[in-house]
Amino acid sequence: MTSRPLILKLTTLEPEKAAQALNVASVSLASGAKVSLWLTGDAIRLAQPGFAETIQLEHSAPFNELLEAILSAGSITACTQCLARRSLSQSDLIPGVGVAGAGSFAAEILAPDAQALIY
Repeated sequence: MTSRPLILKLTTLEPEKAAQALNVASVSLASGAKVSLWLTGDAIRLAQPGFAETIQLEHSAPFNELLEAILSAGSITACTQCLARRSLSQSDLIPGVGVAGAGSFAAEILAPDAQALIY
């Protein structure tokens, strides 16, 4: 099955919204889609080592396992400005998480065959 790239932007740490985004990303990857997850606002905390393990949500896969699955088969990018506002840099993130700004996000979502979702 051929599918168009899926770009998800997660803007919150609200557990149910975050779980929805992470679940859609991981299921899409398992279905063969190319997936790019962007973490912005407070959601960038998920890219910090050990942070995802602190979030518990009943009837949800552990957030750290979902993030690992996404990172192993897709990509995760943290917002440059969001990191700066929290005095964080790429060295504060899980290895493999990229850092980029709005221009890179816009380029991904404006690709002719892309599907973007924002949580």
